Amino acid sequence: MAGGRRRRARGRRPGAGAGPAVGADGAGRRRLAYQAFPSGDLIVRDQGWLEEALPEWDIEWTRFDSGATINTAFVAESVDLAAIGSSPVARGLSAPLNIPYQVAWVLDVAGENEALVAREGAGIESMADLEGRTVGVPFASTAHYSLLAALDQAGVEAAAVEIVDLEPQDIVAAWTRGDLDASYVWLPTLDELRATGQVLATSEEIAAAGKPTLDLGVASTELVEEHPEVIAAWRDVQARALNLIHDDPDAAAEAVGRQLGIDADVAAAQLEQGVFLRPDDQSNPQWLGTPDRIGEVAANLHDAAEFLAAQNQIEGAPDLTVFQDAVHAEGLSDVDGS
Repeated sequence: MAGGRRRRARGRRPGAGAGPAVGADGAGRRRLAYQAFPSGDLIVRDQGWLEEALPEWDIEWTRFDSGATINTAFVAESVDLAAIGSSPVARGLSAPLNIPYQVAWVLDVAGENEALVAREGAGIESMADLEGRTVGVPFASTAHYSLLAALDQAGVEAAAVEIVDLEPQDIVAAWTRGDLDASYVWLPTLDELRATGQVLATSEEIAAAGKPTLDLGVASTELVEEHPEVIAAWRDVQARALNLIHDDPDAAAEAVGRQLGIDADVAAAQLEQGVFLRPDDQSNPQWLGTPDRIGEVAANLHDAAEFLAAQNQIEGAPDLTVFQDAVHAEGLSDVDGS
């Protein structure tokens, strides 16, 4: 590894063998789910900061392509920490999943890094033109939520659109074959579609109209309760990554580029399309808040669940208190990433 960093992280296929979080040698094991979108989480993985902060733990990173598969992994008890969108978290905290996990961090706020794109030559100039067309999106993701919200805001019935469930890598293949008229997806896949398509709506625009989405860091309730030192260390390195994005964007882009297999200048452009908080913003009332005053993220998740229920995507939305109880704000104000 570059710089002689100690890297004990291992890759696994999603959902491979749950089992106890104990390594073959009896040492503790922490299983992290990450996604291939530009974020501080990729910087943490690239730099090996969590491995350095928790040398007594065997850190295992597994790539997932959507929040839906991460939720499945949590149900199977095969992950402990994850980078996941707010919409799948709203689903995960609702019936029938009722996943025992807690929101411990805001990775980013969706901006222009997620968007709905119509394929060139498809004859789609507006949201109304999507009626009767085929749109690809990863189901139960923030993009799926934003697609439904965009259709709703435009007065287009979702039932009038053929919405197909595809993971990002499958969207590119279907797009190339001409099987899709449009797609709602995130970076870096989004960049590939924009090269031969027209943006109809971005998550930033949909958020401004009342339906924001975020990428969150969640941890199993068991981990939060039994190993607060792991949560503290994980938050600290996530804060360090946010600081790097703000204070040394070139270094941040190089790290993200390595993880995504793209040039640093492309990674830099992609990072600029997201909204990244400063570490001390996390405990603000607008975001996660404090133990005495849980922040607006809980209300955001509740609103998302109510919308998903209205769209018949989940059975029903739990009470707001369910989402407030699922925000882990303890110790958050002490994190600065220094």
